[in-house]
Amino acid sequence: MEPIKIDITILKPVQKVWDYYNDPKHITKWNFAHETWQCPSSENDLRVGGKFKNRMEAKDGSFGFDFEGTYDEVIPNKRIKYHLEDGRNVDVDFHEIDTDTTKVDIVFDPEKQNSVEMQRDGWYAILNNFHKYVENH
Repeated sequence: MEPIKIDITILKPVQKVWDYYNDPKHITKWNFAHETWQCPSSENDLRVGGKFKNRMEAKDGSFGFDFEGTYDEVIPNKRIKYHLEDGRNVDVDFHEIDTDTTKVDIVFDPEKQNSVEMQRDGWYAILNNFHKYVENH
């Protein structure tokens, strides 16, 4: 299956976008696709070979899972590459458009259980939640 590509432009400097994307105290505030979900905990060892684990849960307690991966490349304020536990790859690029504008590009391998459209929509909803959080804090 072809990788899925999404992107968003955020009206904040690249350093702030990078920090909010990677700091667990911020990740827990934006890392969910819908207001009925939450990210109650986040661990992030942002270095090559380091691991991350974000707990994703429905607020009503009906479902939850750990989103986990290992970093393959980390270039501060530029790029993060990681692979998930199931071997799928994810690339996140941070492009400094100007001093107050950052474009975030994400390319990820789809999983086989859900449609490409559903996966794109879900990842984009999380990215849009991130966008709103960064611009409003």
